[in-house]
Amino acid sequence: MSDLLQRLRARGWRLTAQRRVIAEVLDGEHVHFTADEVHARAADRLPEISRASVYNTLGELVALGEVIEVTTDGRAKRYDPNAHDPHQHLVCSGCGAMRDVRLTEDPLRALPAEGRFGFEVSQVAVTYYGRCPDCVRGG
Repeated sequence: MSDLLQRLRARGWRLTAQRRVIAEVLDGEHVHFTADEVHARAADRLPEISRASVYNTLGELVALGEVIEVTTDGRAKRYDPNAHDPHQHLVCSGCGAMRDVRLTEDPLRALPAEGRFGFEVSQVAVTYYGRCPDCVRGG
């Protein structure tokens, strides 16, 4: 059983067959699927699942704070189930592959108080860009 499924059960969220399959698709390390990718993988397990069910469920999971919606460089939104463990992202500028990374230091420290222009900072989003091994090998 995935961590996401456990969290949803603990919340008392009604797990229909469609919701369960979507949560199972989102299980794992470094999962950052688009809605279409979630739908394709869910349809492999439950062929009758509709695209609307996937989009609606992803929207609900984001609203619940159980999944993070990630958008980088104008690409399609991706859905990250690693919503409760602070992390940043490493994104391939070639194919768009995304991995979770954890900084060894507090990223807020990199922005000194005098550089905050009086802002009271509530969160930090750091994204690293580069090329993944497959893109480096491929050209």
